[in-house]
Amino acid sequence: MIFTVGYYNYLIELAKDAMNATGLYDVKAGYISPVHDSYKKEGLISSEHRLQMCTLATQTSDWIRCNDWECGRDAWSRTVEVLRHIKSVSSQFETAYNERGEDIQVKLLCGADLLESFATPGLWSTDDLTEIVEKFGLVCISRHGSDPRKFIYQSDLLWKYKNNIHIVTEWIPNEISSTCVRRALRRQQSIKYLIPDPVADYIHTHSLYGGLN
Repeated sequence: MIFTVGYYNYLIELAKDAMNATGLYDVKAGYISPVHDSYKKEGLISSEHRLQMCTLATQTSDWIRCNDWECGRDAWSRTVEVLRHIKSVSSQFETAYNERGEDIQVKLLCGADLLESFATPGLWSTDDLTEIVEKFGLVCISRHGSDPRKFIYQSDLLWKYKNNIHIVTEWIPNEISSTCVRRALRRQQSIKYLIPDPVADYIHTHSLYGGLN
């Protein structure tokens, strides 16, 4: 199995442990795909910086890697397009790791908030959602206060493919988020121990998010 995700923190390790513990999967790689610069999100900095920070954050991992395909394209890509790309390059794992010749699965790792965004009118294409849950599948991290199982039950599409949606419970809560880190930087507060030192050094060196040089 290969995870595809747009962010990096310990939850990707949590998801790997949970999926391997089922005895049904063997997670071999995790891809982090920084979004294209044209994605309309307030405060989004250059993909050049985001890709470099991603690389620094994962430099000690032997299974998580950054993928520059999405941010290096001419325009923003839909999530399903990124999943298709990761699937197309996953053939290397079929030879290197899969001696039984079984198909390599690519799944989207997400939080309950992204799962619930599927119900937002006009945000997702029904065709895209169907392809994501049917052909790829989801691994959803459930945090305190969220109820992804209830949301799946309330969605006819998700209920149809519920066996391809895996819920992972975050038993050790971690409230650190990129929003909190950026807020601390804007207020000139320390982010020591919140993120890897090489990433913090890069942020300060380039004065990103309002951090001091």
